[in-house]
Amino acid sequence: MKKKLLTGDRPTGKMHLGHYVGSLKNRVLLQDQYDCYFIIADLHTLTTRPDREAILGIRDNVKEMVLDYLSVGIDPTKTCIYLQSACPAVYEMNLLFEMFVTVNRLMGMPSLKEMARNAHIEPESFPFGLLGYPVLQAADILMAPADVVPVGKDNEPHIECTRDIARRFNQHYGDVFPMPEVISGEVPSLVGTDGKNKMSKSLNNCIYLSDDAATVSKKIKGMYTDPNRIHADTLGTVEGNPVFIYHDAFNTNKEEVEDLKTRYRKGTVTDVEVKDKLTTAINTMLEPFRVKRKELEQDKGFIEEVIYDGTMKMIAQSNETLKKARSAMGLTGGWNKISRVARERKGL
Repeated sequence: MKKKLLTGDRPTGKMHLGHYVGSLKNRVLLQDQYDCYFIIADLHTLTTRPDREAILGIRDNVKEMVLDYLSVGIDPTKTCIYLQSACPAVYEMNLLFEMFVTVNRLMGMPSLKEMARNAHIEPESFPFGLLGYPVLQAADILMAPADVVPVGKDNEPHIECTRDIARRFNQHYGDVFPMPEVISGEVPSLVGTDGKNKMSKSLNNCIYLSDDAATVSKKIKGMYTDPNRIHADTLGTVEGNPVFIYHDAFNTNKEEVEDLKTRYRKGTVTDVEVKDKLTTAINTMLEPFRVKRKELEQDKGFIEEVIYDGTMKMIAQSNETLKKARSAMGLTGGWNKISRVARERKGL
């Protein structure tokens, strides 16, 4: 049997090129090697934005995100795409796991501080839910239960926290949970079109997988290049140049890329030509995604069916895992005895 893999995303909107090179492209390959569970992590979204507006926005974002999943090649017949908040077991599993980790351990997670900064949360306003983000993540991973989790180096501490929780649980109650392994490797981080920051929706520096050809062209024309290159005949710098970073990532014509780099360094090619060829390369890559997305959008109810089927599969799986955990802890025995005695008294 294939090993189980779990990964996913918070439904914060449509997905962009950074998501594709950083994760989605790899998931398409992994879906044939593993029994894949892809979580729509809407509860994780609430850890930084619990307001009603954010919750209402999640509804549309969920569908948009799954449309992006399927348009790039994720196959719902090979994978389980499920809605986190619709799985009752995750709430109880999260509560049980909170007993197996210390506050100091959670406070030492650098990723949580970064998330708080990005959400403009002051230290004195740090939500309890955000502090428990890694615990909820452990519940997601272990209720599958997943054998492997693909993450970048910066998120490996979260998986180690999951392993620690599983290890402590098993020490107390027997071998219930596996020790999930990391599929390691540097997850590529794509610079945004502003040339300064990582591609991010909040910074409005994204090229979305669903952008049409004209929008892609407009965004690329506005991209930053070498700030010291004032004229086309000025010798340019390729290294660290956002336009060439994109060429390396998305232009499959490597001979063309090398030719552009050579001429750019010599000052014999214009930024316009470099950007036009990048536009062609990215639009060529995105066009099959656009076609598939349009087909999916016209198939009314299909995305909802995919999410429903995946969620029902995960509900069954997670309920079975929770049942094992409760039984190992002895929580079911006490209630079963009380229930039996009470029913006998009532003559039931």
